[in-house]
Amino acid sequence: MRTKSLKKNKINVITLGCSKNVYDSEVLMGQLRASGKDVQHEAPAHEEGNIIVINTCGFIDNAKEESVNMILNYVDKKEQGLVDKVFVTGCLSERYKPDLIKEIPNVDQYFGTTELPGLLKALGADYKHELLGERLTTTPKNYAYLKIAEGCDRPCSFCAIPLMRGKHVSQSIEKLVNEAKGLAKNGVKELILIAQDLTYYGLDLYKKRNLAELLENLAAIEGIEWIRLHYAFPAGFPMDVLELMKREPKICNYLDIPLQHISDKILKSMRRGTTQAKTTKLLKEFREAVPGMTIRTTLIVGYPGETEEDFQILKNWVEEMRFERLGCFAYSHEENTHAYLLEDDVPAEVKQQRANEIMEIQSQISWELNQEKIGQTLRCIIDRKEGAHFVGRTEFDSPDVDNEVLIDASLAYLKTGEFVDVKITDATEFDLYGEAVIA
Repeated sequence: MRTKSLKKNKINVITLGCSKNVYDSEVLMGQLRASGKDVQHEAPAHEEGNIIVINTCGFIDNAKEESVNMILNYVDKKEQGLVDKVFVTGCLSERYKPDLIKEIPNVDQYFGTTELPGLLKALGADYKHELLGERLTTTPKNYAYLKIAEGCDRPCSFCAIPLMRGKHVSQSIEKLVNEAKGLAKNGVKELILIAQDLTYYGLDLYKKRNLAELLENLAAIEGIEWIRLHYAFPAGFPMDVLELMKREPKICNYLDIPLQHISDKILKSMRRGTTQAKTTKLLKEFREAVPGMTIRTTLIVGYPGETEEDFQILKNWVEEMRFERLGCFAYSHEENTHAYLLEDDVPAEVKQQRANEIMEIQSQISWELNQEKIGQTLRCIIDRKEGAHFVGRTEFDSPDVDNEVLIDASLAYLKTGEFVDVKITDATEFDLYGEAVIA
């Protein structure tokens, strides 16, 4: 028989998956802290507390497996008496709650993505409406995610997000500005705007694509110096955003726009609402409107029906477009999506080989682009110190997914969160090396 742990009620929140989940965990922890709860994020094992909340991801197979393993790990700790309670929330729980209850019954309670008040109640806390927008941030103090909308109305065949997050719902400009002001007061200098689809922002609230107006309002906030855009959609992109990006120095010359594929046959099956010609034209317009901008994209290989010819079209296009930043993923066959009706006919080893080939091409492109930066002086924000280097980023780099700038710590002392000019002295495929230029 297990014994109850002797730890006081301390809540440890564990976050798996994307930046949207990070944001949700921060909101949860802000509410818990406001109710006087002792809460922390991903505490080390020797001080992790006796109540565990796992915020899961249910997007693709690897992410689901990681989430299930994390749940099993803490259920085992609960059986050993190392923790008292285990709660599960997030996308996996939203999507597979009945299956999870049946397969892993020792979890105290499962909650979906929209059941924050219920989760708080189970944790002995009250949902406080007056705290809308207030969070206990988990990122370094200089940047924070700002979720401008939830859900997605796009019909992409491969994507399970609408099953887990529902229809697109924009947050009001007023609410987002108030939230951003609060972040700025706490020392945040960089806002990373996230949503399933930034380009759809405002259509539900304002009956028009209103991202540019939101950006103008956010750029007016004192203390905010960088605003970065993540997760745009190629069909219906609001071009007035580019005009603002060009003239407003606070808007980073950076755009994350997942394009997924470029073969017309695959794009049609994916229900992306665009073609190779339209996408190529759009990217050309981006680069003409904002010279020197960085475009990050993600691609999927091994989608049902993807032939060697389709893959060759994709490879050639990646070589032609020379994306500054690119990630590539093997297709994951997801239940209840439109593509699940198709035969998952590309073998797993072929999917992985194709992903590797794309990343080899991108590695060479990234190396060549980085070599061009040697000798340049770039403005960087300092995220942390690691070993013999301070680690910074340029406006062309997002945390965790993009290049970092490694600055020799023996030559100058730099503070986390400050902006510094850095002269680039060397470069690899995915990192730059430099020396701080101290006036």
